[in-house]
Amino acid sequence: MKRVQKPHCLLLASMIQKLDRTDRRILTFPAVHPCEGISPATLLGSLITLSHNICNYQSKFFATQRRNSRETMRLIGILLIFFEEIRDNRLIVSDSVILCFSELHLTFQKIQFLLEDCTREGGRLWILMKSQLVSTQFLVLIRTIATALDVLPLNLIDVSGEVKELVELVAKQARKAGFELDPDDESATNRVLSILNQFEKGIEPEMSMIKRVLDYLEIRRWNECNNEIKFLDKEIGLERIECNEREVPLLNSLMGFMSYCRGVVFETLDCRNVDQADSRCNVEFPNCLNPEDFRCPISLELMTDPVTVSTGQTYDRSSIQKWLKAGNTTCPKTGEKLTNTELLPNYTLRKLIQQFCADNGVSLAKSGTRNRDISNTTVAGSPAAKEAMKFLAKFLASRLVFGTDEQKNKAAYEVRLLVKSSIFNRSCLIEAGTIPPLLNLFSSTDSSTQENATSAILKLSKHSKGKRAIIKSGGLSLILAVLIKGLKSEARQIAAATLFYLSSVEEYRILIGETPEAIPALVELIKDGTTNGKKNALAAIFGLLVYHENHQRVLAAGTVPLLVDLLTSSYKADLITDSLAILSTLAENIEGTVAILHASALPLIIGILNSPTSRAGKEYYCVSILLSSCNNGGVEVIAYLAKEPSLPSSLYSLVTEGTSHASMKARSLLKILHKFHETSSSSLISSSNPQEHFVQVW
Repeated sequence: MKRVQKPHCLLLASMIQKLDRTDRRILTFPAVHPCEGISPATLLGSLITLSHNICNYQSKFFATQRRNSRETMRLIGILLIFFEEIRDNRLIVSDSVILCFSELHLTFQKIQFLLEDCTREGGRLWILMKSQLVSTQFLVLIRTIATALDVLPLNLIDVSGEVKELVELVAKQARKAGFELDPDDESATNRVLSILNQFEKGIEPEMSMIKRVLDYLEIRRWNECNNEIKFLDKEIGLERIECNEREVPLLNSLMGFMSYCRGVVFETLDCRNVDQADSRCNVEFPNCLNPEDFRCPISLELMTDPVTVSTGQTYDRSSIQKWLKAGNTTCPKTGEKLTNTELLPNYTLRKLIQQFCADNGVSLAKSGTRNRDISNTTVAGSPAAKEAMKFLAKFLASRLVFGTDEQKNKAAYEVRLLVKSSIFNRSCLIEAGTIPPLLNLFSSTDSSTQENATSAILKLSKHSKGKRAIIKSGGLSLILAVLIKGLKSEARQIAAATLFYLSSVEEYRILIGETPEAIPALVELIKDGTTNGKKNALAAIFGLLVYHENHQRVLAAGTVPLLVDLLTSSYKADLITDSLAILSTLAENIEGTVAILHASALPLIIGILNSPTSRAGKEYYCVSILLSSCNNGGVEVIAYLAKEPSLPSSLYSLVTEGTSHASMKARSLLKILHKFHETSSSSLISSSNPQEHFVQVW
């Protein structure tokens, strides 16, 4: 008999560990057959481990498939006695026994996967709706065990007669086992289908029927219901990634049903910190990059994982890896020989690409990303989900007006969750009239209520109808009040983000700028806010600068010195890039250039441009500021830049390797510097501080 080599043992151990992996889709069983030549001891030990793991599920809760799972664990428990006696007595087994054990090992893996799914957190409703399929799986797996035991040469295994009788009993029962659909599971499934049918017809189901389903699944708390929703949402995303839309309508219907239950049935939030990440949100403002710069030079496809090689060129990881694996040692774009094959992730460019895709409804599903594309949620996923959402929206709108303080807070939190990743939900909640009462909660003395209300309004402000409703309801003054004196920093930064989204409408951009306290309040948040608060304030100011009249207001609020201070003190790349973006916009006008020169910003800008970490947006904004300073500042600024020995090389690098926009700006600036050198003479201004001279001239 062949003896296993050590790598085979390690392979099997690694395979068993992967049984607990979290990336497996529900009701899929990627079992692996034991490797050829495995030693009896290794295989037997692994079988015993698997058997123990399966039997341990006896202590877990099964919302459905109770009888089938119980019977499966009972049969495996009997076989465990058999395996342990072989191990304890150190019995020698034949090749034919090893073959049977290998088949059992494969089947046991699948059984463990199935039991894991039946007890999976958040998957109770989905497993109920798949009851027939799950019952069939139990039957198939138990019959596979029966087949393996039928050919097992028990007479060649020197175990006790009592144990042999147990194994024979298991084989007999496995052959005859029914493993049919549990009548109670079938009844509960039919009740769910009836509820979905009522929703689809525009009929609000009776609460008693809904509670019967929830009680059967033992979903008795808000958090348990929320887990079901998160699971269903994840499954919808995975189905779309895999281009399998067959299950999506049912999943959406179930998600609509659970969302209704979470909002209407469960009065008390039993987990205050669930899904609070959006309180730390920060917004991305428009970049000046050409979308063509987002394409991989090799594949010409949108880059999903951009990486930079030793020559400074950026490619999509998968494309450049194929290039290197083919034996190539040069840079595909420049033809230069690569000094090494290290691939450095270009996080800034990846972030810009992701934001571009989000803003333009471009799906990155083909890349394998598991982030759900919100552009798929402009309409309800099914008729039942549509009507369930409408009923829920009316209920929440009523609670926001007539509920107790606790009920209002809970309703605001429900809105906050519902609008986070669904455009359709936003539309329903806006039409139901939730915006005015949510705005009324801005003045709440409870920080949790204020934060939930502001976060809900932030998400609703992304919808065009939401923007109109907020302004029409007098929301601007309330948003500014929170921005200035919000109870917590989270509420203040959310208020700033809301102003950013409102500023996307020209009319509101003007209105916000003309409101005396708006821009100063944003500047104050830049001064003393958290990192996310500063970022959101910068984004809002950037949005307001699209309206030319707001430039003077931003300058008057003392923004430029603060931005220059951020360039020198911040270690956050986002804050530096965002500050440069605003300075670049302000520098387009003479007043802005004056303020930038007053703040002695040029040496900082040049330093950032020359920095080896400068990427994408940074390099574009830096060269843009320098070019505008030359155009608006005249010969004094040009003379100062012409004396910087490191500047030309950075500009040449941008011309050849930068983005299309950055390259164009760099080329224009080089022309100005070249012309200056050609026409300069010994009478050139020798001042080493052009900022002071420039200010005196003006």
